[in-house]
Amino acid sequence: MLTIENVTFQYKKKRSLFEKFSLDLEPGSIVCLLGKNGAGKSTLLHLISGLVEPKEGTICVNGMDPLKRDPSFLNQLSLVPEEFFLPNLSIRHFVRARSEFYPSFDRAKMDDLLREFELDASAKLHQLSHGQRKKFLIAFTLATNCKLLILDEPTNGLDVPSKSQFRKVLVGSIREDQLVILSTHQVKDIDSIVDRILVIDQGRLLFNETVESINRGWLFETVTKVHDLPDVLYQESCPYGYKVIRPVTGSEETPMDLEVLFNAIIHQAL
Repeated sequence: MLTIENVTFQYKKKRSLFEKFSLDLEPGSIVCLLGKNGAGKSTLLHLISGLVEPKEGTICVNGMDPLKRDPSFLNQLSLVPEEFFLPNLSIRHFVRARSEFYPSFDRAKMDDLLREFELDASAKLHQLSHGQRKKFLIAFTLATNCKLLILDEPTNGLDVPSKSQFRKVLVGSIREDQLVILSTHQVKDIDSIVDRILVIDQGRLLFNETVESINRGWLFETVTKVHDLPDVLYQESCPYGYKVIRPVTGSEETPMDLEVLFNAIIHQAL
């Protein structure tokens, strides 16, 4: 589905953001891309989308080069950017005009998603709040049924009920032949729905593991004191004592804490 080989990229008059960066991802999963501010998350998504050109290396999506902007590539890619502009059209007219570019677009799914997000098809896009426009863009992207869906900070601007709706519709909409890559700082919004975690820092891939392997390997616990616990790999204080990561030694399994996991990876504790 997605293969990145030895990609080097830099903006003009700046140091290289990526040096010999490589990554392989297969369909059928929701991948969470994490990194500190300036780590290159949005740039990596733009490279995959063919919006910027690497200095060296190759990127292949569904057997195609994103930079060629071939229609057969573009009609199987849908991107929700962190910042976006929507024209002065009604939702109905936007869908009618843009859906023709996507051969797998599902009108029935679009209608269902509009109902789920409580959006009126007759509403004018420019009159909607930022959160409502974000929900519409997410709904449209899911309805395209593209093989590759890229969501950059999808929960920014969404209220608490809308975030719950987002998790529900994303999980319920994805097929086995699709790959979803989402980048976020709001890890609590998506930690229960992702299948794989990627962490990048200073142009390097620090971490690439499935949630299943994470849960098999580590315990995530909240404890009042640490010194009596064996094999603590990482710890950080919290209002109830400490959040810790320890290796699994038996059959016990705990829910993954994505925020703690990210902090541990950045501090090179794992």
